[in-house]
Amino acid sequence: MNIKETFSEELEKLKVSGNFRSLPEIAHEGRYIFSRGRKMLDFSSNDYLGIAAEGKLWKEFSDSTDIRRELPSSSSSRLLTGNFPEFRALEARLAGLFGKEAALVFNSGYHANTGILPALCDGNSLILADKLVHASIIDGIRLSGAKYVRYRHNDYVQLQRLVEDNAAGFRKIFIVTESIFSMDGDEADLARLVDLKHRYGNIMLYVDEAHAFGTRGDNGCGCAEELGVTDEIDLLVGTFGKAAASAGAYVVCDGLIREYLINRMRTLIFSTALPPLNIKWTDFVISRLPGMKNERERLREISGYFRERLAAKGFCSPSTSHIIPIITGDSQAAVLKAGALQEAGFYVLPVRPPTVPAGSSRLRLSLTANMSKTEIDTLSELL
Repeated sequence: MNIKETFSEELEKLKVSGNFRSLPEIAHEGRYIFSRGRKMLDFSSNDYLGIAAEGKLWKEFSDSTDIRRELPSSSSSRLLTGNFPEFRALEARLAGLFGKEAALVFNSGYHANTGILPALCDGNSLILADKLVHASIIDGIRLSGAKYVRYRHNDYVQLQRLVEDNAAGFRKIFIVTESIFSMDGDEADLARLVDLKHRYGNIMLYVDEAHAFGTRGDNGCGCAEELGVTDEIDLLVGTFGKAAASAGAYVVCDGLIREYLINRMRTLIFSTALPPLNIKWTDFVISRLPGMKNERERLREISGYFRERLAAKGFCSPSTSHIIPIITGDSQAAVLKAGALQEAGFYVLPVRPPTVPAGSSRLRLSLTANMSKTEIDTLSELL
């Protein structure tokens, strides 16, 4: 058997199990997806506030910016010639918005999560991470070379026991979690994690707010802001590619950690920086996030309404947010159900292993602020 035949066999196994993937051929028009001759309402986007689909802010930005004068590439890493003024302006805005000492911007959430922990950890570090953290965090943990344990999802009794058993044996312990979990839509108890952190002097708290940034908190800073614990979290990470309708990611932290990351973080040091135009657009959007309270309230309201409708129909979902999974268990069942919903005009996609654990395939329904109760009612009936 030659090498390519082994790849072919693996692909066949994926097809048989219902876990084969292919890139969709789609077109976008506002809230709608066009594919295979169908127009479907998009229930799979992370455009939580509707900024990208609505387009009003982009028009305002493009009308106020001479895009022809903006560079389409930074052409360098930030440590060479790519550290344009736009980066410094965005990082200053982020630090001010969060009330933190410093901020650092990255090319993507994957860059952030695969780069931060390897930069900060050494052989005398222990990482305690929630079992359901994103793949990018898991990859960062593995790259760090540190000892790690993935505690049971939101099981703080187990986490506390792990801390008690290991606190004296490591110089640095990192507790790592998401605030809103990307596949289940449930939330970490950040206040409880902060309380645990304060009992020890060698714990740093790392929280990924990718799905909470823009959607939660008075200013859209996320769950940590909503709960009043921003100051207590050492590494608060988020992305711009979801509610902020842009690309890239950030960490807000203290100045010392920022300097350390600049000197040690490989995904920052060895990457060409994002284009200045991209950063300028991100800064424009974030300047308006605090004023988007109505959109956040609308998202909260429509999400609660959908969860209530599903509960009334007997669906049991862990979600407390705008991400609502419908668990099928079997991958083929998820594929078939998603196909049926697409036939009915709703762009819903199946999520299968390895994105989620084996036996927990699902439909992942992603709500946005510009959806109506009528649309929710129709989808609920189809489910």
